[in-house]
Amino acid sequence: MSDTYHHFIPKIEIGTWVQDAVDAFVNHTETFFTGLGNGINWFVEQLVDGFTWINPFVFIIIVAAIAFWRSGWGVAIFSLVGLWFIFDLGYWPDTMQTLGLILTAIIISIIIGIPFGIWIGLSDAAKNIITPILDFMQTMPAFVYLIPVLFLFGTGMAPGVVATVIFSMPPTIRMAGLGIRQVPEDLIEASEAFGSTTSQKLFKVQLPLAMKTIMAGINQSIMLALSMVVIASLVAAPGLGAKVYLAVTQLRLDIGVESGLAIVIIAIVLDRITQNTRKNKS
Repeated sequence: MSDTYHHFIPKIEIGTWVQDAVDAFVNHTETFFTGLGNGINWFVEQLVDGFTWINPFVFIIIVAAIAFWRSGWGVAIFSLVGLWFIFDLGYWPDTMQTLGLILTAIIISIIIGIPFGIWIGLSDAAKNIITPILDFMQTMPAFVYLIPVLFLFGTGMAPGVVATVIFSMPPTIRMAGLGIRQVPEDLIEASEAFGSTTSQKLFKVQLPLAMKTIMAGINQSIMLALSMVVIASLVAAPGLGAKVYLAVTQLRLDIGVESGLAIVIIAIVLDRITQNTRKNKS
């Protein structure tokens, strides 16, 4: 039936067109993306080396202290026990690699996402253009992001970071834009009445008042980035995700449970700390 149909109406070769476009793009930008990938790998390596240079027990105490400062005794004790549990299981080096990947992806998401969020918060035209792109980014299956980044960066940490950035950045952009738009109009008018310039109005009125919403977006981006850990392992990104992938491919329930628990602990610690940071900004 389909052959008869295509005899009268030719198939639209979207896949072939995209493949040809990607091949042409890769051929013309190979040097740039190779350098970018090397830069990402270097940055992640510096983070991981810094994390592993610190004695694990000192690192755990530092995280617990930050958790106590931001969230109180409950989260501090959970961080202390949870991180010690990860160390005891033997997943400390993998956890440090995962943290390096996550933090790099979140830093890039913030650097790129907040300016775009401010733009869509200040411009209706930008909002109308960027919002459908964000919808596309969030509805596209995460596995699909691995295909273009493999073409551009090969395998390793860099494609894992880039795929994580693409998947986790939309909440930061959306919430930054929402926060800017939620600033009361009377406060903006008051700042203009006192002769504030556009930059003064942005940095002294709009951004401080929008910080609670922006932090909510960053918190969501962190959680989405953690959800990409296992998927990123499919392009040879190291860390806890690689352990989960190993457990799946080799049917190792013990490794799967232990590495999965480690990811859950890291997610809870980061979530509680950033959630409370958001509250403190209010």
